[in-house]
Amino acid sequence: MIHLTQEGNDILNNRPPGSLHLTVDAPTIRVFSLLFQHGVMINAQVNCSIRTMLCQQLGLSDQYVEDRIKTIFLDGRPVDDIDSAVIRDGSTLALSAAMPGLVGAILRRGGHLAPLRSQIAHREEKKVASRRVGTIVLKLFNLLIDELGPSLLERGVIVGRENLKSLFLSLPENFGAWFKKAQADAREIGGDHLLKWLDKYELVFLRIKGDKG
Repeated sequence: MIHLTQEGNDILNNRPPGSLHLTVDAPTIRVFSLLFQHGVMINAQVNCSIRTMLCQQLGLSDQYVEDRIKTIFLDGRPVDDIDSAVIRDGSTLALSAAMPGLVGAILRRGGHLAPLRSQIAHREEKKVASRRVGTIVLKLFNLLIDELGPSLLERGVIVGRENLKSLFLSLPENFGAWFKKAQADAREIGGDHLLKWLDKYELVFLRIKGDKG
């Protein structure tokens, strides 16, 4: 479970103009967690290490990071040292639990086979600027989609219109029935009007709550 720090809460104030808050049955939230495979945007303090991002801003424990997040890509390059790899404005951070097979073993951070990918591994070479608020793209894969996705969606993420529209269109024809409650720009909206509303914005701040009742 993600416990957002105060720093993370403050950063959320910087949002795109469109906002969509949905309430769905708790099990259904996994469908929306699949957005993380394509990548969502989050506002964050950038020019910090990956560990700082995961632990201080997202509130993950060091133990969870070490035990569960086995493969990390920063801007398309595998990372071994999460204390030296720096996240900058516009960076793409991809996180995965352990992946099976030889490829998974090679990509695993700090693994015995890591030297086999030394040519493509991330290396921190540029001077690091002072920390500031920026935007990064976050991707999740395999087990992390279920473990981290729901909490991040409840916190709120920024998604592109086309990715969100594609997800809506992949649902059954009466997909509006999936939502117990929908608010667009702080006003109640019927599920059948969501696609038309989406056309107003390129980016949307999306927050989804899973109702366990």
